[in-house]
Amino acid sequence: MKRAFPFLLFVLFLSLFSASLSSAQVQVRLRVFEASNVGSRIDSSLRDMRDQFKPLVDFSSYRLLKDETPTLYPNRPVISPAHPGRVIELTLIRQDKNVAEVRVKIKREQRDILDTQVRLSPGRTVSIGGPKHGEGVIIVTLSGQF
Repeated sequence: MKRAFPFLLFVLFLSLFSASLSSAQVQVRLRVFEASNVGSRIDSSLRDMRDQFKPLVDFSSYRLLKDETPTLYPNRPVISPAHPGRVIELTLIRQDKNVAEVRVKIKREQRDILDTQVRLSPGRTVSIGGPKHGEGVIIVTLSGQF
């Protein structure tokens, strides 16, 4: 019995530790799109975003370039091509009950051109204005889904 108790205590500790690690994940919706004043085409999946941007910037055309939902784990970067020559790197830094801190890097040819941290809350969207792209600009949005 004396030998079994430390073993059972160890197994209990491991199961609690693995449960806490499995809950430390965040699913984010990553959207990359081009906004411009050339034409008036708005992708149907971006109509909600246009209403959010209207008070700040008002473009007449919004074209979706990427829409994906990666799952982030603590300190494990997820890399996603953004558009030719650029990648977006997302890393979960920390997650509390209603807030996830995510490091966002945009790289061009292995160099960081943006390195920032954002705080995501469920149901909220963070937008990052990016570089010129054609006749418009690239905009990256992140939404937390946890």
